[in-house]
Amino acid sequence: MNSPRLPRRGLLAAGPVLLGLGALAACSNDSSGSSDAGGGESGGTLTIFTSSEEISFDPATSQNLAITTLGLIARRLTAWKTSADAPTELIPDLATDTGTPSDDGKTWTFTLQEGLLFEDGTPITAATVKYGLERSFASELTGGLTYHKVLLEGGEDYEGPFSGKHLDSIEAADETTLVFHLNRPYGDFGWIASTPAFAPVPEDSGEPEKYATAPIASGPYRLKSYSAGSQAVMERNEKWDGATDAARTGGPDTIEFALAQDPSVVAQSLIADRSDAQDAFLASFVPTAQLVQAQNDPKVGDRLVTSGPGALEYLALNTSSKALEDVKVRTAIQYAVDKEAYRTAKGGEISGDYATTLITPGIAGREEYSLYGDEPAGDPEKAKTLLAEAGASDLSLRLLITEDDTASAEAIQQGLARAGITVTIQPLDQNAYDSEVTAGDGTGYDLVLSSWQPDVPSPNANLTPLFDSSQIGNGNYNLARYDNPDVDKAILEASSTLDADEAHAKWAAVDKQILEDSPVVPLIYSKNSFLHGSGVENFVIGEFPAYPNYLTVTLG
Repeated sequence: MNSPRLPRRGLLAAGPVLLGLGALAACSNDSSGSSDAGGGESGGTLTIFTSSEEISFDPATSQNLAITTLGLIARRLTAWKTSADAPTELIPDLATDTGTPSDDGKTWTFTLQEGLLFEDGTPITAATVKYGLERSFASELTGGLTYHKVLLEGGEDYEGPFSGKHLDSIEAADETTLVFHLNRPYGDFGWIASTPAFAPVPEDSGEPEKYATAPIASGPYRLKSYSAGSQAVMERNEKWDGATDAARTGGPDTIEFALAQDPSVVAQSLIADRSDAQDAFLASFVPTAQLVQAQNDPKVGDRLVTSGPGALEYLALNTSSKALEDVKVRTAIQYAVDKEAYRTAKGGEISGDYATTLITPGIAGREEYSLYGDEPAGDPEKAKTLLAEAGASDLSLRLLITEDDTASAEAIQQGLARAGITVTIQPLDQNAYDSEVTAGDGTGYDLVLSSWQPDVPSPNANLTPLFDSSQIGNGNYNLARYDNPDVDKAILEASSTLDADEAHAKWAAVDKQILEDSPVVPLIYSKNSFLHGSGVENFVIGEFPAYPNYLTVTLG
């Protein structure tokens, strides 16, 4: 792949998500099996190399996936069980189950396990989960996921607990019972309860701005020391009880994050399996040059791990652009795009599988289909016919990209040229891109290259942020500026459905309904490649997400 830049993720999120500390996957497949640890021993020091210069351990500001960095320190109400050969499963974490809906899905009740403790020995109660969640509404603590903020009754007007006010729709009924009152039925609230904001925080946790580097642990590790730009060290939390935790194995005695590392340099150390890299892995994607080297080095073998198909990479067609308002023109672009050339520009077969759907692999309920033919190189003659029927001639389009996507953009440009479509590529730095594309009014582009990694393994997290009309502009990610009231209604109905099988069928129908309008061209489901040392075991990359499960890694 061209770049280790991570995909944007998130449903109704406040902004782009960077995993920062990593990703993993299953290529030569020492990642087979589930995330239950087996064969590794407890003890030792695991090192995680990352290019990130800082880490925030505050659940209120975090967008971490449930299986990455923050999950080592902070438990949530629910958690994920990942497997390389089965969909990711929602399991209880602090709670005894994954939530009980009532009132047609507008009320959700969770019961905490008995005897849970923070690292200082104080009890984890329903009130500490309530307080942790309330903190996420405070203006002092921004950047976290916002799922719960738009679902909890009264959340739109709530400003956090630091002025002494509480959110009544989060009810701590007693020491172990939490009741959430939503403003509408919502079938996926059990998944929402696995996001960072649902971690417990004691009310006497100190100044809110300092919690990011002085968290009070509920997971198997506590933060021993932290130095931005250098190192974060986690040590065992002696108050954590592994018998209450089905998501984490707590294998290593110590976990050290080496910050501000050069991925190319670290990859070389891992390829050589040097002594200081044997009990370590690289959180960043393997850079292209080192990926080729690792593939051709027999000593690396199954220490190079590549995920299955994951995030959706796509070409967004600005439906508010005069040039693209006709669905026949947008459909012509479906046929004109050369996905084969695009994947080659990204690094070839190891970079991903060809995409034809909007719901990504590894998510329960996804249905495979192809509306626009099965030839990855496209059908430029079919595209020309559709353009002629639409009366579109001399079509000239502006393609906005970030600066590291030039090769991919040129593949799109050349593909569309075969159908007589002229594409002008405009590279922007990340800040300018965000200002023009996510925060702009839509007048600055016709086409955009982007990618999407959902925060939770639900079709809702694939489709709502990219295609619901409420997600146009204002920093959101409906980059096609797609506005279809019938689709909005179908999304609302599917997200309100409690029965999983019924919901999955509705989401599959919404997937096709959207793509029939051609607001985007699905390109590939990207694969992520990672390296680890010979002492690392249980390095699992599940069907979702295409990243490693930090919570179950052990040392041999």
